[in-house]
Amino acid sequence: MPTPDFQSIMLPLMRLCAGGKEHAIIETTETLADQFKLSDDERKALLSSGAQEVLRNRVGAKRAA
Repeated sequence: MPTPDFQSIMLPLMRLCAGGKEHAIIETTETLADQFKLSDDERKALLSSGAQEVLRNRVGAKRAA
C-alpha cells in the first residue's frame, strides 16, 4: 500500500490525539504506519526533495534540526 495521502491520515491522527495524552512524533508516525500496514520501505520513503520522510511530512511534523 502506498503511503496514504494527507486527508486519509487526518482522521486516524485526530483519533490518536483525542485521548489528551502527548505522543512523541516517532510514536505517532509508527502508530499510524502500523494502522495503515506500511512496509519498511514505505515507512522510509522520502519526499522527492529527499529532505523528509513522506509519512512524517503528511503527519505535519518538521524534521528536528
